[in-house]
Amino acid sequence: MDVARGTRWRWLVAAVALACAALLHGPAQALEAPKGPVVLSVSGALSRANDNGAASFDLALLATLPLHSFSTKTPWYPQPRKFTGVLVRDLLEAVGSKASTARAVALNDYRADMPTEELVKNGAMIAYLLDDQPMPVREKGPLVIIFPFSDRPELRTAVHYSRAVWQLKGLELR
Repeated sequence: MDVARGTRWRWLVAAVALACAALLHGPAQALEAPKGPVVLSVSGALSRANDNGAASFDLALLATLPLHSFSTKTPWYPQPRKFTGVLVRDLLEAVGSKASTARAVALNDYRADMPTEELVKNGAMIAYLLDDQPMPVREKGPLVIIFPFSDRPELRTAVHYSRAVWQLKGLELR
């Protein structure tokens, strides 16, 4: 009898704790649904979604986030190129994520795991314009994770180049 009462008490305490957590954090907020073709799917540890627990973005929805640009030289282009898009920091905020790791997934299923703290600290951007033009797949588009390599010499490493994922299609947040 005491065991049953103790078990019920633990369940009651757990239910109250969950209810308090929901009140403190509020309900998960929904993102606007994409109206065009989805170019980026964000899944995993996020609290704002629009697609069965994930966040799907078309180019118009990405363009609602703060816009940033920088020119940088890369190993893939002989001259500096201008990249425009959204900072990873702003994307993480938009989907309500405090994930510690992001796995970037490309159209060809190339995958790169990276600490989100480093992405934010190093000013990583998910670019969708190259020299003010949309990026076709043959130009590493439609999205690319890019770092300001020219402004930050410490980022010119094999590790950071491997994290500059082009033809990006998804981010898995953990």
